[in-house]
Amino acid sequence: MNDTSIEIQMTAILISMLAGIFALIQIQTTPSTRTLRRKLLPCPITQPSKRTYEIYALCYTPIWIAVFAVVVLFEVYEALDAWGYDVLCVSLALPFLCHPFGTSLDRPFVERYSFKANVWLLIYSFIGNYWYTHYFYSVLKAKYTMPAHRLNDVPIALYFATHFYFSTYHVFSNVLLRWVDSSYEKGVRKTLLFWAVVICFSYFTAFMETLTISSYPYYSFEDRNIAYTVGSAFYGIYFLVSFPAFYYFDNDVDSKEGGKRGMTLYETVVSSCGAGMIILCLLDFVRLYLGVQLVIGSNDE
Repeated sequence: MNDTSIEIQMTAILISMLAGIFALIQIQTTPSTRTLRRKLLPCPITQPSKRTYEIYALCYTPIWIAVFAVVVLFEVYEALDAWGYDVLCVSLALPFLCHPFGTSLDRPFVERYSFKANVWLLIYSFIGNYWYTHYFYSVLKAKYTMPAHRLNDVPIALYFATHFYFSTYHVFSNVLLRWVDSSYEKGVRKTLLFWAVVICFSYFTAFMETLTISSYPYYSFEDRNIAYTVGSAFYGIYFLVSFPAFYYFDNDVDSKEGGKRGMTLYETVVSSCGAGMIILCLLDFVRLYLGVQLVIGSNDE
């Protein structure tokens, strides 16, 4: 398949998704009162902690994207050794990781939403790199060939890069799902729209990540066209689970109603591990269906 064919195919897929979303929006019932700000961000009165975290993530996202764009477009990566990659990715992850130290100071550290959100995403990112990457190695024949310190044959720098990538992805998904959740009346039609948005944004996110790093020569696929089409669907499996899971994560952290409380650190860990296990099973079901052997770890180990 040539480049023109893949462009036409991907355009058709994305337009079809948008058309499906548009059609579902047309059949929704709109409530009589709503405000734009509450559609997109958590309520400043009932969910101030979640709102603060999401605004912070939205403000920091253009910064790390700009840094990564400079690294890729100007080929700064050619000057990086293994330690250079580690320093770059750790540095870009630190603003997310340090955020809990400067917010919700009236609460114990482990009860702060930003801390629990970081823990949830750190665990998820670790599972994704440590386990899921090998499905890309086996199913899509992906390779990382840059100089790297590795854990389970995955560059350690990527464990940190995944954290700031996923932090951004999940805040954007929260914004979209909240827009659906607060814009239309409850019912089957709204549920269909909610899950259609999850599916479409999962595929779009996976495809855009693959596309935006396509010029980076040290992450390669045996067949890049398959990586764009089938690979985006395969990668999108991650987000089919994690986007709705993170959207509903710790919704009662600021609740003052009797019987409601924020999640504990233990519950946060279990939630992230549970989502991670569901994703792992789904990836393996696809692998079994394709009849591909899974190889974990380096051949040199």
